[in-house]
Amino acid sequence: MSDHRQVLSSLLSGALAGALAKTAVAPLDRTKIIFQVSSKRFSAKEAFRLLYFTYLNEGFLSLWRGNSATMVRVVPYAAIQFSAHEEYKRILGHYYGFRGEALPPWPRLLAGALAGTTAASLTYPLDLVRARMAVTPKEMYSNIFHVFIRISREEGLKTLYHGFTPTVLGVIPYAGLSFFTYETLKSLHREYSGRPQPYPFERMIFGACAGLIGQSASYPLDVVRRRMQTAGVTGHPHASIARTLRAIVREEGAVRGLYKGLSMNWLKGPIAVGISFTTFDLMQILLRHLQS
Repeated sequence: MSDHRQVLSSLLSGALAGALAKTAVAPLDRTKIIFQVSSKRFSAKEAFRLLYFTYLNEGFLSLWRGNSATMVRVVPYAAIQFSAHEEYKRILGHYYGFRGEALPPWPRLLAGALAGTTAASLTYPLDLVRARMAVTPKEMYSNIFHVFIRISREEGLKTLYHGFTPTVLGVIPYAGLSFFTYETLKSLHREYSGRPQPYPFERMIFGACAGLIGQSASYPLDVVRRRMQTAGVTGHPHASIARTLRAIVREEGAVRGLYKGLSMNWLKGPIAVGISFTTFDLMQILLRHLQS
């Protein structure tokens, strides 16, 4: 019974962690996606102008357009990812003869990568739908179900998994390095501070470092994935990873094209990952207290 409770508590904590983190950075996320899928040059000034004109023309809440679709994806994604991570840690701990959180580096990296892959595989169509809603005007898709229906009817069901391969290829280093960095920093903190638990602000800093490293490592594949997901509505032809990569490099250059919007990710990524890891940990502690 305690196993079921553990899984339920990590699902609930993960869901809340994902929802809070993504809502906090939704306007920055939407702006980043718009730049990723267009050939416009990215700069902080241009990003701020886009945010400002979106607010002027469409209203304050339009900055969160597509956030309902994000929630529909992020809540199950984060719940599955955090819960899977706890399970993979436990399984690998048994396999390597370790108990609790002190996994050695390679299994620690593997647990994160497997958790991310599991969550991405199960929730991918929702990610595609959210990307479509972020880059299209309100008139094109009225809600999440409308996106699903139109894509299925006009482009075929197969399109719902368009861009899945670069997503998984990006998730492996992203989730692997994020969880690895966070768990490693907590472990080092325990070792050197003598305190069993870090303070919440320390967790936020560890999460921010994890987000920075994970997102920087996987960013070019994120740009490729967005291009592939939104090809049907942005006028780019549907293409393979290699062809999409070549097109971006040819049109915009390797660094400018494949790392477009990364500076915005350095702002939003650490905030989002810091919030999500901290919320998950604190929720787990609270639920353990309530159960005991």
